[in-house]
Amino acid sequence: MSTETAAPTVNSAKATAQDAIKANLREYGLVLALIAIMIFFQFTTSGVLFKPVNLTNLILQNSYIIVMALGMLLVIVAGHIDLSVGSVAGFIGAVAAVLMVDFGFNPFLAGLICICVGAVIGGVQGYFIAYMKIPSFIVTLAGMLVFKGLALWLLGGRSVGPFQPEFQMLSAGFIPDPIGPWTIGGVKLHATTIVIALLIVAGMLFAALKSRRNRESHGYDAEPFGFFVLKNAVMAGIVLFLLYMLASYRGLPNVLVVMGVLIAAFVFVTKRMTFGRRIYAMGGNVKAAALSGIHTERLTFYIFAIMGALAALAGLIFAARLNMATPKAGAGMELDVIAAVFIGGASALGGVGQVAGAVIGAFIMGVMNNGMSIMGINIDWQQVIKGLVLLGAVAFDLYNKKKA
Repeated sequence: MSTETAAPTVNSAKATAQDAIKANLREYGLVLALIAIMIFFQFTTSGVLFKPVNLTNLILQNSYIIVMALGMLLVIVAGHIDLSVGSVAGFIGAVAAVLMVDFGFNPFLAGLICICVGAVIGGVQGYFIAYMKIPSFIVTLAGMLVFKGLALWLLGGRSVGPFQPEFQMLSAGFIPDPIGPWTIGGVKLHATTIVIALLIVAGMLFAALKSRRNRESHGYDAEPFGFFVLKNAVMAGIVLFLLYMLASYRGLPNVLVVMGVLIAAFVFVTKRMTFGRRIYAMGGNVKAAALSGIHTERLTFYIFAIMGALAALAGLIFAARLNMATPKAGAGMELDVIAAVFIGGASALGGVGQVAGAVIGAFIMGVMNNGMSIMGINIDWQQVIKGLVLLGAVAFDLYNKKKA
């Protein structure tokens, strides 16, 4: 009797473990892919990739891509595309240069004006798409040409710079260290970064435990506790390692703090707010969303206005990093941004995509760029490899949809 009742229990436990592994492979597959790519380039670059200075440069080099990827995620989830983001970023960098260098504007005021101009640009494009029913591909392709031309006109074919030191701090500055520094094992560490790392890990573990308890209290199956502990220990270890490496150089870059705030805000919007849920509903079936009472035109207008504001912020970050505005700034950025979102798991058909996926997709593109450059791979072959990775990611997504 006991043997008969024990067997289903064992089989049930095995099934639960297998289901947990499959679910987490789907959820954390991108993280595993990023780790695998980083380990590959760590070996092929003879250990250069994981050096603190290179990890810091990796963040600085990809910050503007990640910022725009957040807005592009909303655009693609809603079932649209925006080809103008690179040109808008370059144009806004030119506007910032003219305001600060030629007219002597305060950096904060100039930045605020530029973000508002970006939101207006996005809103105008959104108006044509939402209310005049012109396909987003056509509208934003026109925008790409228009703002590329306007940037050339505004700068007169010259590079404008340098900027005030306060503005450069947006992309080249690091948070202060009022606590330290600390010296551990002969390594001088940015103490404030270490404290922030510990707080982040504590917050992650608290949120994971709270989510698990909520599932159990509502009667849902929870993954095996051992697997839960292992998964969160690995994630915490990754965060601590990366922030330790940053702390051993100069600490957290200012732009990483900006990115962190934006990422947290977009996670909240997409997971907790009605606005975010409506975007997914519209991307899944625009007619059904309209029939359910969602103002799809107004929602589309807002999405493109947000994209415009984020493209403007990215343009400011890029200009601050170069310490000048150039006529060719922003060229090709839209391709990396769109690729990051698709590699991150967003569906080409709309309605599917996550903030974390877009961020990880951007880092995958950034690590590939960085690693291939260190290895000395020619730029032509770099483009070929990135194109194949993008095609493979979209094909894999479509294959999964058909299989489901």
